[in-house]
Amino acid sequence: MKILIVGAGATGGYFGARLADAGRDVTFLVRERRAEFLRERGLRVAGLERELRIEPKVATAGQLGGTFDVVLLTVKAAGLQSAIADVAPAVGPETVIVPFLNGMAHMDALAEAFGAEKVLGSVVHLVGTIDAAGDIAVLRPLARWTLGEQGGDASERLARLVAEVSVPGIDVVPAQDGLDAMWQKWVFIVSAGVVTCLMRGPVGDIAAVPGGAGFVADVVAEAGAVAAAAGFPVSPGEQAETVAFLTEDGSDFTSSLYRDVTAGLPNEGEHIVGDFARRARSVGVDTPLVDLALLQLRVHEAGMARG
Repeated sequence: MKILIVGAGATGGYFGARLADAGRDVTFLVRERRAEFLRERGLRVAGLERELRIEPKVATAGQLGGTFDVVLLTVKAAGLQSAIADVAPAVGPETVIVPFLNGMAHMDALAEAFGAEKVLGSVVHLVGTIDAAGDIAVLRPLARWTLGEQGGDASERLARLVAEVSVPGIDVVPAQDGLDAMWQKWVFIVSAGVVTCLMRGPVGDIAAVPGGAGFVADVVAEAGAVAAAAGFPVSPGEQAETVAFLTEDGSDFTSSLYRDVTAGLPNEGEHIVGDFARRARSVGVDTPLVDLALLQLRVHEAGMARG
């Protein structure tokens, strides 16, 4: 099975390195600068029981030779449209497209470009970053990949893909419904983003002050109400787990959205929080806390644009 991974950042690089290390046929589609770096240094993953290093096959836009069986889109939202254009020559009649992006807006874009029938629902959990050396640093021992057909039908192609990507270092979970799995994660990342961006700190500090834990619970309930109205309810047990995680005593956890904002980097506020707020309106759910966080993110972006 020929696998094309679009992007070689922390997430795409980690999953691609694991697949290639297990003997899978993996090619990374990256920008020229990243391609040069990977050719010279290799793709390295630190923070594991041993450093993982591979000599990756890389290609840049215009260098793809033929179609691939699977395309894994691991770019962030800002790079989605250019990635769609770059990857188009690699998509054939039987190609399966699996996005790693958060939220749901990208599913519409991929359906418009390639047809919804080509796209699987997919959720990845990995806590990692690109370190100062340009390598991938894994920060927590978690690498889970949940994927499934949209709408929940079992399929032979899903079974084949699950078998192909089930390699050491990746916990692969077939989902009964790929879209439902995506909504469950969306509720979590919206909750985490709203909590940390509004309160400007790690969740342990937020929970430690009077009213902090109650605020977290209100945000999680608000996000859960949107998912339920959209037809993808989060179970009470899962909501309770999210609240517990986001109120853990002494936890230094912050959302990736918060980390990008405080570092002055491009962020996915519109893709994650903005689209969530828009969908809340479409299903008739009021989201004052989500809206407040979105307003703050937009003000921050306006300030960044002014320089």
